[in-house]
Amino acid sequence: GHQWYWSYEYSDFFNIEFDSYMIPTIEMETKGFRLLDVDNRITLPINTHIGVIGTAADVLHSWTIPSLGVKIDATPGRLNQMGMLINRPGVYYGQCSEICGANHSFMPIVAEAVTTNTFTTW
Repeated sequence: GHQWYWSYEYSDFFNIEFDSYMIPTIEMETKGFRLLDVDNRITLPINTHIGVIGTAADVLHSWTIPSLGVKIDATPGRLNQMGMLINRPGVYYGQCSEICGANHSFMPIVAEAVTTNTFTTW
């Protein structure tokens, strides 16, 4: 976590790194979700045990997706880990759930759960 965006790394499968920022309202498409859509979604495979490691570069953050029942605190200087298993494909929304500063409410999370075949070709 960073003030005020998320960075992702897929290090076990391929070495992929990217940042994920909220899409500002003025750039939003008509079918988007205001304050929830991001420019880069995290893509995750279904029916696969997923290990997540969280940390922060600046202040406390908390990576949370309530509909998946997951929350991991991101603390500067510390690596926290959790496991998750997604049973259904779909798009899941979350947000930072730790008050982390003035733009705390502008740190949405969008996870797209796809089949394993789709994930390996993504």
